[in-house]
Amino acid sequence: MSTDLKSTALEQIHIALGAKMVPFAGYNMPVQYSGLRQEHAAVRERAGMFDVSHMGEFFVEGPDAIPFLQKVTSNDVSKLIPGKIQYSCFPNEQGGIVDDLLVYCFSEEHFLLVVNASNMDKDWNHLQNYTSGFEVELSNQSDDYSLLAVQGPKATEILQTLTQVNLNEIRYYNFVIGRIAGIEEVIISATGYTGAGGFELYVPNEHAAKLWNSVIEAGEPYGLLPAGLGARDTLRLEMGMCLYGNDIDDTTSPLEAGLGWITKFSKDFISSQTFAKQKEEGLSKKLVGFEMIDRGIPRHGYEIAKNGKVVGRVTSGTASPSTGKNIGMGYVPIELSAEGSEFDVLIRNKSIKAQVVKLPFYKKS
Repeated sequence: MSTDLKSTALEQIHIALGAKMVPFAGYNMPVQYSGLRQEHAAVRERAGMFDVSHMGEFFVEGPDAIPFLQKVTSNDVSKLIPGKIQYSCFPNEQGGIVDDLLVYCFSEEHFLLVVNASNMDKDWNHLQNYTSGFEVELSNQSDDYSLLAVQGPKATEILQTLTQVNLNEIRYYNFVIGRIAGIEEVIISATGYTGAGGFELYVPNEHAAKLWNSVIEAGEPYGLLPAGLGARDTLRLEMGMCLYGNDIDDTTSPLEAGLGWITKFSKDFISSQTFAKQKEEGLSKKLVGFEMIDRGIPRHGYEIAKNGKVVGRVTSGTASPSTGKNIGMGYVPIELSAEGSEFDVLIRNKSIKAQVVKLPFYKKS
């Protein structure tokens, strides 16, 4: 293992649990413990817990916090009130995406931005480029916080045994600050990257091990399992959620990626005119979900072809544990983006038939 890798506060716990550790976004991270399929099923059916402490936390404070965030993010921050969260993205000057993120509102002068680990330095430098003229203070506290994602239909029940906060009252994309497992001032956030429900818990590093062990113990009667990045990826893909670096990047626009719902033209922001023009003139390509008709698993980077001509590429793909189907997402010309459209995925030089389907792939019964 490279000595350059950063560690989360829970690294030794993962190793003691027998996790398979891999380098991810500059961190030494658990990819699986008992096995991807078992962990995936636990989250869908019961509960699982992920260490996602590699994510970045930037705080934005000051009288111009809202005008600043209105400039650098695509969504409408003025709609937020304390306790609410917004999914958004940082557009670049070229009409692409610097990163996607969550925006937490503590007050109109105090926000938290949660960004992808792989983009932490890039995002920080990007934001610094736009502070001029705004009375704001940015602080990067990424190295101070741990983040545990407790996900699944039993997550609320399990966590409720550790807190007096009424978790059922915290609506999706809302948060409170409360005491959990005897730890004060935990950010308890009704968010996640699995589509299975649950919470994400932000806690200072020194309390991370206590919180992890408390949740593992409370979750044992419910069948909770520790889950790694492998299951996190299959779970998010089944829900059609974008992964930065795969499905969105510096060259893809939010409109092409199906993120028009977080691109608000009620304000002026970086590249807003480019996106408005794109919307008016129509897109030339679009991110779609597809299922394989013939046998074969699509993978990131595979080419998509129609009538023998390469027309696009696969951005994410897997064998879906919940549906039993081979699924993927990829960019195709707009004329191939309608539900039911067929094309070929080139797998080991063979043309394997696929069909566009409506997202998400997995629908709760």
